[in-house]
Amino acid sequence: MATPVGIVGFRGYSGAELVTILAKHPHVEPVLLEHREFDDGHGPLGHPGPRREKLDPGNLSACGLAAVHLATPHEVSMELAPAILKAGIKVIDLSGAFRLETAENYLRWYKVQHTAPELLAEAVYSIPEFHRARVAGARLVSNPGCYPTAANLAIKPLIDAGVVDRSAGIVCDAKSGVSGAGRKPSLKTSFCEVTENFSAYSILHHRHVPEVLRNSGLEEAEFSFTAQLIPIDRGILETIYFRAKGVNSAADLLAIYQKAYQGEPFVRLYAPGQVPDLRAVARTNCCDIGIHFDAATGRTVIVSVIDNLVKGAAGQAVQNMNLVLGYAETAGLL
Repeated sequence: MATPVGIVGFRGYSGAELVTILAKHPHVEPVLLEHREFDDGHGPLGHPGPRREKLDPGNLSACGLAAVHLATPHEVSMELAPAILKAGIKVIDLSGAFRLETAENYLRWYKVQHTAPELLAEAVYSIPEFHRARVAGARLVSNPGCYPTAANLAIKPLIDAGVVDRSAGIVCDAKSGVSGAGRKPSLKTSFCEVTENFSAYSILHHRHVPEVLRNSGLEEAEFSFTAQLIPIDRGILETIYFRAKGVNSAADLLAIYQKAYQGEPFVRLYAPGQVPDLRAVARTNCCDIGIHFDAATGRTVIVSVIDNLVKGAAGQAVQNMNLVLGYAETAGLL
């Protein structure tokens, strides 16, 4: 029998992507959980099939759910997660609610008080390529942000290998499609504002920065990050600049990545001098990484690309769910 797994926020872009993935999962039955009274009579972006249940915090155990994905704003995740966990159901949270380790850090970057601070110490933040050993026994998994996923997969192996001149800093120039802002209408993401346009936002204060620092081991003064909105529906491309040390060629850097990601099904490495584009990863759970290196100066450019709705959200959440529930990590994703 298929294992019932709930999705709250199934009408949003990430939630709808979850429905698409879980509908093809060999071991899971997606259950659409209605959190609000609103019901427009339609499924999530063309998915009328999966069964629906009213999300009743007092009667969650009756749904027979093994896990629940929260594809919700951070304030909603903070509201719902405690009750779901109390019912003995695992939680994979796609929001930013549990990504930071302290309520003080959360207040600094999200500008609101955390309403479930007791869960911050328990939540397991998981980019599976780095954290899978911690996920299997977790009750609450915090799915990473899309920007930090692409950044950390590119940066962390090189920091760990000691080949980045940290005194020169790292610059991450990140561009994202509009779906990263969510489905809720806003002036900023309306057609006339986005089309034929290209804009930077949250400069020096983007809430995803502490996730990069937390995983890479960088200090805030060593890392400059700028997010930019481009007029496409999905995808993230990050161009990362730094000076390398202790290496002689792009092949040396590639060898570090190859060792770090040996056997990883969702990280694809390009030959030196070749870089990926967004089409390469569209609707996949892959992160593609390419390298350019100037031996005379140590200048290095890494290009890291993901689909923000898959590896940056729903696909990575399914990776984490598979680890939590004991399924093959690639189930439903390849």
